[in-house]
Order: sequence, then structure tokens, then C-alpha cells
Amino acid sequence: MKAIACHGYGAPEDVLRFTDVDEPVVTDDEVLVRVRATSVNPADWHLVRGEPYIARLQVGLRRPSFRVPGCDVAGQVEAVGENVTTLQLGDEVYGSPFLRGFGAFAERVCISEKLVAPKPANLSFDHAATVPLAASTALQGLRDHGRIEPGHRVMVIGASGGVGTFAVQIAKSIGAEVTGVCSTRNVDMVRSLGADQVIDYTNEDVTEGGQRYDLVLQAAGTLSPSDCRRMLVPTGTLVQISGDSGGRWIGAVDRLVVARLLSPFVSQRLVSFTVRPNKEDLQALKELVEARKITPVIDRTYSLGEVPEALRYLEEGHARGKVAVTV
Repeated sequence: MKAIACHGYGAPEDVLRFTDVDEPVVTDDEVLVRVRATSVNPADWHLVRGEPYIARLQVGLRRPSFRVPGCDVAGQVEAVGENVTTLQLGDEVYGSPFLRGFGAFAERVCISEKLVAPKPANLSFDHAATVPLAASTALQGLRDHGRIEPGHRVMVIGASGGVGTFAVQIAKSIGAEVTGVCSTRNVDMVRSLGADQVIDYTNEDVTEGGQRYDLVLQAAGTLSPSDCRRMLVPTGTLVQISGDSGGRWIGAVDRLVVARLLSPFVSQRLVSFTVRPNKEDLQALKELVEARKITPVIDRTYSLGEVPEALRYLEEGHARGKVAVTV
């Protein structure tokens, strides 16, 4: 079958090849999915480049432990393992093998039954493939780690990105008052997602406004934990998902560490996490999508052979919403 194979760490155009690889073999607890679409995530280009270097402790010191990258999948079930009980041949599904083998940049992928769910009926495969990793990150960040409640004042930093566009919509669906932070060209788009207020960070210092928030979700930018704390109420929560950094050794990890060390000594909660995609959250997201409370935003669509170009575009940091890949 055709797939994007990774031959080492480096620039996507240097280490990724569109080539033939062996067909995956389904195990007892897996389903074999015929991939109809996937999408690219910041995690993909970080893993392909092996940056920040600290990440190599988890995915391979000298070369990636995975042959085929890719974190999102939408497609049809072609085979099921002996222990699979909730899916059958022909089912349209979506899910994420993030940190569980990856492999979505291919014509077929084997994925645990626990990591897939029925695809939202009102989404195409292209649109469904943009949901699993980014929307699960937003949902877990807001609900599990941010402990969001109706009426909370929530700021989403990086509101125009893949995670941010879902976070704005999920927070609104819960009943929060949402402020989105983005650049000038994305203000109207973020407002169209339901944000009550939008701050253009190129024209305004977001830390100098008078508003204080119950929850700040940092999905982009370079604000320090101290900067973000200034925008929180005394008992507010900062959830750090990621952020921009030019450091190759530890990247944005320094900010996450500082926040963790500071958290026990301040009244606010300062937390970070790594997303754990699962069937239950995919089902919850499916219901939100089918109720039209969240809708994926797709910037561009590429073919499977163009994954290196898609990753290069995403690396530039200007994508609005998600970048999809048709297989």
C-alpha cells in the first residue's frame, strides 16, 4: 500500500517519502481502517523533526520508533480483530492513534478499538479527519484540566489554530463567555465561531486589559506563566497546551516546568497535559458536531503524497483552523 514513510529526523521534505510499505496486520483488539482522509497537526512536524530534542526520549533517540507518522484518521472498517465488539465491517469511523503507533499517513492503518468511534454523520471524511486530536485536546483542556463551568469567563490564546477553533466552540457550547486571541486577519473568523470578544494581539497587549478570567487556555504564543496569571482571577486556572518557541532542546517545555513549579505557591491552578484520545471523548465530540455546536474549520486540503508540503505549511504558523489530507 502507499504511505508516507519516515526515514529519520529532519525537515519533512528530506526525511519523508511517498512509497510502498507493507499492509498492516490487525490484532485481536484492533480494527483495520481504510483511510479516506487524515490531517496534519503540530505534533506531526515536531515528531518528524525530533524537536524539541527532549521529545526523542519518548519516540526514539536516533530515529523515530514509528515508520509511518500521522495522528488523525477517518475512513471505513475493512477488518476487525477477534475481541472487537463495537464495530463491524463497513462502519465509517474516525479516531486518533496519537502515541499509540501513529500510522495515519497511509492508505490503511490498524488502530485500537478504544481509539475510534463512529464518524459524525453530518461530516465528510475530510472534515471528520480534522477533529480527533485537536478537538480532543480542546475538550480535555477545558473540561478535565480547566474544570470549565457555565458562566465562566474563558480566554483562548491561539483561537484561530487547530485546537483554538475547537476550544472556542466547545467553551461556548458549555455556556462560557469566551474571549479569543488571534492576529488581525483571523478576527472575523474567530468571531464567527461564537467568541463574545476577540483580541487582536498585534494591536493590543492582551495582559493589559481590565478583564480577568476564570480560565486561560494557552494553545499558542509566547506568554510566560506570570503573564497569563495576571489575566486570571485569584482562583482561576491556566491550562498550557503548547506555545511557540524557537528552542530546539526543550522548546516550550521550560514554560510548562516553570508553571508546574510555581503552582503550589500561588492561589491559581497552573496545569499542563498531554492529550489522551479515547472512544468516549470521540463520541462526545460526535454528538457536539451532529448538534452543530462545533464545526471544523479547514484552511487547506492536500493529497497523501503532498504531506511534506502540508507539514511545511503548518510549520509556518499561519494556518487558520486545520489542514486536511485526502487519501
